[in-house]
Amino acid sequence: MKLTLPVAVSVGADCSGYEKFAYICRNFNDGAGADWRPGAIYLNMPKQKEHRVEIRNKRASFDYEFLETYEAGIVLVGTEIKSIRAGKASLADSFCYFVGNELFVKGMNVSTYFWGSWGQHEPMRDRKLLLTKRELRHLRQAVKEKGLTIIATKLYINEKGIAKLVIALAKGKKVYDKRQSIKEKDIRREMERGE
Repeated sequence: MKLTLPVAVSVGADCSGYEKFAYICRNFNDGAGADWRPGAIYLNMPKQKEHRVEIRNKRASFDYEFLETYEAGIVLVGTEIKSIRAGKASLADSFCYFVGNELFVKGMNVSTYFWGSWGQHEPMRDRKLLLTKRELRHLRQAVKEKGLTIIATKLYINEKGIAKLVIALAKGKKVYDKRQSIKEKDIRREMERGE
């Protein structure tokens, strides 16, 4: 009969600050004494907390009715992506417009990077969005209709570390539409409390 006993061993100072435990399995023979053989070593490293950056344009959903949403890449410089990863950006009053066949976002504020030096970016500059030709063609045709615009709704960093901007083809709400959405929100909140 073999017994396998897990033993916790603390790993030394070369562990880059993380507390790690190695579980060493020892095999014991039946009656023949302790025949020590190192078994499999399992490292139990605490997972690093993923800091998800997600910046939302909260006012946009109140002022506009979203018809379609798209996920676009953004052309950024080095200090801009560092500021976005630190959560130092704002989408308030941002919208998209066409220049030729390219789509740009205007009014997106990316604060200057604290540790940056001479290579700082301009916080309120217009930034080019990256979409497929089909999506750009569709958005250009839709914006030509009266009352439709393109609004930036969410800025986030995906799992690969790339900044993405969610844009929406939107139609402006009237005052009574805003009141109706406030009523619906209040009713939904009351129903959740009642249940």
